[in-house]
Amino acid sequence: MSSFRGFFYGYFCFVSRVVARCSPLLCQRAVGASSALPGLPLLGGARRRLLASCGLSPAARCVVVGPGPCVPRRRGCGRLEAAGGGFWPARVAVVVKTTRYEFEQQRYRYAGLSEEDLKQLLALKGSNYAGLLERHRIHTKNMEHVIDSLRNERIEVRLVERREYNEEIVRWADAVISAGGDGTMLLAASKVFDKFKPVIGVNTDPERSEGHLCLPARYTQSFPEALQKLYRGDFRWQWQQRIRLYLEGTGINPTPVDLHEQQLSQEQHSRAHINERFQDQRSDISGPHLLPVRALNEVFIGESLSSRASYYEISVDDGPWEKQKSSGLNVCTGTGSKAWSYNINKVANQAVEEILKIAKKHGSLNMPLNTELVQKVTNDFNDSLLYSPEEPKMFFSIREPIVNRVLSSSRQRGFSSNCPE
Repeated sequence: MSSFRGFFYGYFCFVSRVVARCSPLLCQRAVGASSALPGLPLLGGARRRLLASCGLSPAARCVVVGPGPCVPRRRGCGRLEAAGGGFWPARVAVVVKTTRYEFEQQRYRYAGLSEEDLKQLLALKGSNYAGLLERHRIHTKNMEHVIDSLRNERIEVRLVERREYNEEIVRWADAVISAGGDGTMLLAASKVFDKFKPVIGVNTDPERSEGHLCLPARYTQSFPEALQKLYRGDFRWQWQQRIRLYLEGTGINPTPVDLHEQQLSQEQHSRAHINERFQDQRSDISGPHLLPVRALNEVFIGESLSSRASYYEISVDDGPWEKQKSSGLNVCTGTGSKAWSYNINKVANQAVEEILKIAKKHGSLNMPLNTELVQKVTNDFNDSLLYSPEEPKMFFSIREPIVNRVLSSSRQRGFSSNCPE
């Protein structure tokens, strides 16, 4: 996950406007036994405004479903044709996740800890050293299987760690493969700006990771089968939306801070945070700056210090502006509607049952209250939070809004669908 900072007269401030200029997103669905299992993203474009501004941008992804509709063919080092014609990449970048074992090693490397020291330190933290090492070995074995499968097909491969992954590597590759889980997949998709460049997710630890955005788990250990389906065109292209973000204001720092790397160097990050806060306060207000990432799931706008409330003004689809104070704003795509956004907004059976009991007490409910009714109402509401990744709209959620005499929150959640061509 990347974080961008914008300071306005000494504090973080944003005004968001959930409006958008949407363009459809091509998504290649590849190598899956079921059409319900997603696999691989690309990208595209829409706009929202903040004191930072955001917008929708297409991304593509691949899952096996059998022959599908034709899409444009692009020639290059790799061959990208209609789904029935297959796809033959000549060069592939494999983006690998950092396992928890590797993370802990990197985190304490500066202290000169031995492997035994690391083992004891993890035990003090309540972590299982043997378990972390075993998961690391499983990931490594499955990652090497993917790489060997590609090289056996005479495909040129570049192995890329998250800190090395950049636009130059994406331009070099005909396709990008993420080897990890959903987080690695989101990272891989975030820097792909060419909507004709496939991004394929491989879940390297399917026993412990859901891998919703990755190919079905059976391809983790049989990746050559997935490659053959790509060659044969045994997949179809789909469109998905992603969010692009514009940042505007004074003291803007357009360089992202990788939150993963931040954890590895807290002291260094703190110094950078202070310097960034004050170095540009006297600068003129900049025009909208397009940030160098695309969000396949969601964008979160809020204070970098989680205990501090966010203060902002918000306008949805050119509606009236409203001052709000909350724990932050989440804006998601259809893909992200099943992730963090869903967990922010979903209701539990207990809450629904208590509300229905109150409605019954006031005479507004003239039907028997039972477990089946409660479950049905709960499911209907939670299902209403989900929508297709192809739809050109965004869903916003206000987290824990503060409402009082000065501040209001007339809409805590809802869709933005103002997407002019």
